[in-house]
Amino acid sequence: MPGNKYNSSPLTPRTRLERLLRERELRKNRSFLQNEGEPDFFASESFLNASESWGPIDEEEFAGTRSSTDNGERLEGRCKQRLLVVANRLPVSAVRRGEDSWQLEISVGGLVSALLGVREFEARWIGWAGVNVPDEIGQKALTKALAEKRCIPVFLDEETVHQYYNGYCNNMLWPLFHYLGLPQEDRLATTRSFQSQFDAYKRANQMFAKVVNNIYEEGDVVWCHDYHLMFLPQCLKEYNNNMKVGWFLHTPFPSSEIHRTLPSRTELLRSVLAADLVGFHTYDYARHFVSACTRILGLEGTPEGVEDQGRLTRVAAFPIGIDSDRFVRALELPQVQDHINELKERFAGRKVMLGVDRLDMIKGIPQKILAFEKFLEENPSWRDKVVLIQIAVPTRTDVPEYQKLTSQVHEIVGRINGRYGTLTTVPIHHLDRSLDFHALCALYAITDVALVTSLRDGMNLVSYEFVACQGSKKGVLILSEFAGAAQSLGAGAILVNPWNITEVASSIGYALNMPADEREKRHLHNFMHVTTHTSQEWAATFVSELNDTIVEAQIRTRQVPPSLPIKGAVDSYLQSNNRLLILGFNATLTAPVDFLGRRGGQIREMEPKLHPDLKEPLKRLCDDPMTTVVVLSGSDRNVLDDNFGEYNMWLAAENGMFLRLTTGEWMTTMPENLNMDWVDSVKV
Repeated sequence: MPGNKYNSSPLTPRTRLERLLRERELRKNRSFLQNEGEPDFFASESFLNASESWGPIDEEEFAGTRSSTDNGERLEGRCKQRLLVVANRLPVSAVRRGEDSWQLEISVGGLVSALLGVREFEARWIGWAGVNVPDEIGQKALTKALAEKRCIPVFLDEETVHQYYNGYCNNMLWPLFHYLGLPQEDRLATTRSFQSQFDAYKRANQMFAKVVNNIYEEGDVVWCHDYHLMFLPQCLKEYNNNMKVGWFLHTPFPSSEIHRTLPSRTELLRSVLAADLVGFHTYDYARHFVSACTRILGLEGTPEGVEDQGRLTRVAAFPIGIDSDRFVRALELPQVQDHINELKERFAGRKVMLGVDRLDMIKGIPQKILAFEKFLEENPSWRDKVVLIQIAVPTRTDVPEYQKLTSQVHEIVGRINGRYGTLTTVPIHHLDRSLDFHALCALYAITDVALVTSLRDGMNLVSYEFVACQGSKKGVLILSEFAGAAQSLGAGAILVNPWNITEVASSIGYALNMPADEREKRHLHNFMHVTTHTSQEWAATFVSELNDTIVEAQIRTRQVPPSLPIKGAVDSYLQSNNRLLILGFNATLTAPVDFLGRRGGQIREMEPKLHPDLKEPLKRLCDDPMTTVVVLSGSDRNVLDDNFGEYNMWLAAENGMFLRLTTGEWMTTMPENLNMDWVDSVKV
């Protein structure tokens, strides 16, 4: 593969596998060198340690990164490539303190750790700051303050945010991608507002694209994130078709049967396909996307991705990870050790089970608690020997459905504690809040069984965090088969169907009674995966793959025959005395139709028809005595007769099986002694 200004080594690997292995080794070496002396973005990680509130790290709610400082702008003789990370939210929360004064706080989320250790690229973040800034003075002041954090804001007004984020993103895309379907309540009102929400969605994506275009420099890599920005790749390519654009989805991508219910399905799929590389957490999600493109758009799916008229959009799985070293190091901190000792004393003599989730519809918290109740019913001897600690971080507290879920969970917990609790102990400790990072690490470390019962989850990094903190305890992970992590941690976890309460209850008993040697084997498998497939490795691999995809596309483009030189062809045509024109019929001389058979919003005719605008030009060509016109089609003979019977031309029906001059009779191109009577007998 030829080198470029970012990869100019003469020893460039020939295959994708060789390149991946070499890049991984280089990243390890760079990480060692940089840990020895190169300073980090934000100077240190102290901003994460003092007042950090750490709920469950959810790959679907991310914002935050760091990059290198101006020191070390050149690494191993190469100029660092700029990486423009475009997400709905910036990794910074802004609070206004005056007309031209802003206070910034670094946020923490699933993507933060993904780019903390990626030093090959000079990162810039583009996104919404989470506040409405209508005045120009405030916008300039916030832009200046964010520039110090390598962030560029996108200013969205309140109405756009309401329609785009609260409306289309959270009310339409998020439920659909998690198999909850389109909104059922107030359907008429939803239908009326759908178009305005989708218009706001496109408008917001165009505003993101405008900001990207303003700061884009040749050679930059643009990495778009999540379902909030599905329209962005197309907007960027319309600005500059040479941009290197990647798009990654942090949620599941549903099956094509689910996705096709979305009214804007076609437009969104084509917008995403404008990207050079499309990434998902798991192979299943990638397969669903390719299937949607083939079934809804009628495009060709290949092992590499989706092909549209010679252009290939590469589609692949890139499972995200966590910064496992950070969790392992945290366990050695004095404050974490103090928490561990307190928890061990508090729950002495009892096995600890743990659930850490956002209080969300898809997390399966009621199912988890009901399964624990069934376990206590069937195993009376365990009632005073086990405790379930459920951390439920509140989210979208102003939404009625979430308020109803909160009440439901509280009711179930209260019933179980009232039924099996004593004056001194209760079987379930339920917390409606997040924990700080140190307390959470300590809780992970003393847990015997972690319960992740998501009804649908993009990846679920809580399971990764639990494994990273289990070096000593070697606890058991019970993991929903509907979480993306099941494909990476499934061999070491106990996989369950969260809807099957009996199965989950049985798995709890199996986990609590699991022999030590089996626990150790399962933990070792998962620990190796979590510490090897880190978030930094995920981010570096995706961007490296994007660069390779661009180079491979350039190679394919050079192999494609060039476009017809129209002027030269016309000149040759006019100078010649004997011309032969072979024209296709379907999709060449007919009106274009989409894959599902609609033309101009209407159902198409049963048989294709010659496009009205082509009738006169075609007649003039056929009347030219120096030009012979042949129409070749896979259609039946009578279809060609109906469309071209009045023209002076040759017709080739059924892909050349039958041939005739319009002034003559049909003849077969097969040998004369071949009996073709059976053909008419099997025609439908």
